[in-house]
Amino acid sequence: MRLVWAVSCLAVSCCLAGSAAAAPPQVDARAWMVENPVTGEVLLTHAARERVPIASITKLMTVIVALQHLNLNEVVGVDPRAAAVGQETIYLEARQQITVSDLVKAALIQSANDAADALALATAPSFPDFALLMNAEARKLGLTDSHFVRPDGLDAAGEYSSARDVTRLAIAAMKIPTVRAAVDEVTVTIENGSRELHTWDDLLGVVPGVFGVKTGHTSAAGWNQVSAIRGDDTTIYATILGSPSRAQRNTDLETLLIYGIAQYRQVRVIAAGRRYAAVNLPFGRPPLALIARLGLQAVVRVNEPLTERVVAPISVSLPVRLGQVLGQVEVWSRGRLLGRRPLVASRTVPAPGLAGRIAWYARRTVHEVVDLLT
Repeated sequence: MRLVWAVSCLAVSCCLAGSAAAAPPQVDARAWMVENPVTGEVLLTHAARERVPIASITKLMTVIVALQHLNLNEVVGVDPRAAAVGQETIYLEARQQITVSDLVKAALIQSANDAADALALATAPSFPDFALLMNAEARKLGLTDSHFVRPDGLDAAGEYSSARDVTRLAIAAMKIPTVRAAVDEVTVTIENGSRELHTWDDLLGVVPGVFGVKTGHTSAAGWNQVSAIRGDDTTIYATILGSPSRAQRNTDLETLLIYGIAQYRQVRVIAAGRRYAAVNLPFGRPPLALIARLGLQAVVRVNEPLTERVVAPISVSLPVRLGQVLGQVEVWSRGRLLGRRPLVASRTVPAPGLAGRIAWYARRTVHEVVDLLT
């Protein structure tokens, strides 16, 4: 086999008709963002780096930090400072004994301020000390537009984040199984079934495929939410910050999620049995077709051109057997490898015997002499 390899690139249009071709939806909010967490593609964005209050979405960071220091089965006493917090609560009492697991569920599902504060004060001696841990984690996660002051997300001077950072925060939080399970619940009981929690997520259980993540609302922040939806082909995260009303937020968020899901399709990017290259053979044999042994299905962006990269030798020596691997084909999208498959010989080609080689050399000599004389 010659050690010279041929590389070719072919633009493959993946043009699929459908709602993805429609204009991006209009949203009434301060900032928003739609992202594919697998590829990192940002599909829609508006003021995504603007620093704004995010209200109870803050509790995602609270839970991430608390679970780095506390065990789920650990029983903690509710700090009086947590029991005294107002607005949305589950009416925890000072020094009440409760598991970390129940506090996490209350903070995430019912967005209970007292539960979030109880987690924080079981982790650190004060709110400022816990905020130091939150901001250290924010730097670790690359949340460069965020600064946290309180664990519950109540309005506080100097506390802010952005649509981009909220999306990143949600993606990081959903990697934790406890968080992922909690935010997918519409109702759940805690404290041995004595207390029932109800989600504030109006899309959960209503919009097919939605499985989280977190809502938030204060007078300064407006109506906020980061959501995740799982479609047949991919998962999409959408964040809305500063919507003027709960109903408007819900409508716009559903529209963004459906738009995001519609941007992707699963298609066959490599076809089994298709000829992708041909290699030269010695002794006057006709070129040998190389075919893909296996096909490949991949999730691709609608109307996004793909790059097909074929690597194969210019020529090979004999014998060659049917199915022998002689190259490969790769498919790329925006610099991301979607997959590769081996290219194999489409037929068996035996090496000629001594008589066959002598006859071929004789014919070639005759042709060369004729060419020289003419």
